[in-house]
Amino acid sequence: MNEEVSRGPKGKTGVYHALWEKSFDKILTPFEEFIHRQTTSGLLLMGTAMLALVLANGPLASIYEHFLHTPLSLGIGSWALEMTLHHAINDGLMALFFFVVGLELKREILVGELAELRNAALPIGAAIGGMVVPALIYFAVNPDGDAALGWGIPMATDIAFAIGALALLASRVPKALITFLVALAIVDDLGAVVVIAVFYTDTIALGPLVAAGGLFTLLLLFNLIGIRKTMPYFIVAVLLWYALLQSGVHATLAGVLGALSVPAIPRYNPERFSAHVRELMQRFDASHQPGKSIMTNDALRAVVQTLENGVHSVEAPLQRLEHVWHMPVAYLVIPIFALANAGIPLEFDSLGEALTHPVLVGVSLGLVLGKFLGITGFSWLLLKMGVAVLPKDTRFTQIAGVSLLAGIGFTMSIFVAQLGFSGREDLLLMAKTGILAASLLAGVAGFIWLYVVSKPVEVED
Repeated sequence: MNEEVSRGPKGKTGVYHALWEKSFDKILTPFEEFIHRQTTSGLLLMGTAMLALVLANGPLASIYEHFLHTPLSLGIGSWALEMTLHHAINDGLMALFFFVVGLELKREILVGELAELRNAALPIGAAIGGMVVPALIYFAVNPDGDAALGWGIPMATDIAFAIGALALLASRVPKALITFLVALAIVDDLGAVVVIAVFYTDTIALGPLVAAGGLFTLLLLFNLIGIRKTMPYFIVAVLLWYALLQSGVHATLAGVLGALSVPAIPRYNPERFSAHVRELMQRFDASHQPGKSIMTNDALRAVVQTLENGVHSVEAPLQRLEHVWHMPVAYLVIPIFALANAGIPLEFDSLGEALTHPVLVGVSLGLVLGKFLGITGFSWLLLKMGVAVLPKDTRFTQIAGVSLLAGIGFTMSIFVAQLGFSGREDLLLMAKTGILAASLLAGVAGFIWLYVVSKPVEVED
């Protein structure tokens, strides 16, 4: 057995750790945990994107392509839901990604950086500029035809990649700058969700759309009447996903709608929880029998179970679900999406022609130049007007550096490209190539810029 025994000051054995887990060794705030996971997710995302490129351009290219188009079917009686593996990843699995995005958005609005208008003004305004200017630049390059449908592609920021790159500079940039980027990226995600819902929906089936509205109303009703169990929300959210899939509105929006309905108020207040824990710990100490395993001590096990229930009751369902789902989404869902969508066949013979293709040029200019001009320009304007204030210990040159990192589009940009160029594989290929090239350039440029303009942060004793 791979276990490690920790000994107290007198050598007494008291704590047993699996070698890979020490739950109480370090206490992380929710924000620190969020940043840590985004950083790791960014590195994992980079690895899976590289793997997808290798698969799409190596001897396994045909197997990779056929595997993504493997037909899947789920049926009961005469009812059946059929789609390819690629479709299931983009429309089904990514609903979980949008669910976590919705949870993060709701938390930020209620208690985060977006809760106070004066603090929220800068990231909101910067995000709006970072969406509008890239879209205009793209549209200027591709004003008509099917290519014009890709105007929403350079509007997005990949939160995992961008925060991962900024976290590498954590010793040189203030924590408030990372918070600013998180808030900006979340507002950016909200903008992308609205764009997908409004502009990338082809046809609407009224019946399923009305059913989806009724299901969302039911979720809100669950919240109003005080249901704190998550299973009812899950069941209705799955039905909401199916209704949106049938309506023509992109089904992944069910994730955001489901998240917005999740309760943000816990059952216990902190005072009641504190009193309850003290009472339980007294019972725990009274029930403890030295040398006897907890597995054979029913009274002790009952106290531990009750304590666990109390911990869940003092934590808001919104908080708990974000904690539970963030890891599988960051470490599984997004890498799978990258593996399924970042595989671009590179043809070096026609590389020169591809680099001048209007879609590739529009996406690249939008993400790199558009994000920089939009975020920096709108931020400067808001600060000059006195509407917003710089984050604590942050300089404007660092905001400009962050605006370059925001040009890392990747996950959401590829997602929008799939919607905008559905059925036009040639344009989709150019868009994906532009996204990868621009994201790499924006990441490197942003990192170098921030490294040059930032000095090591002094750590207080």
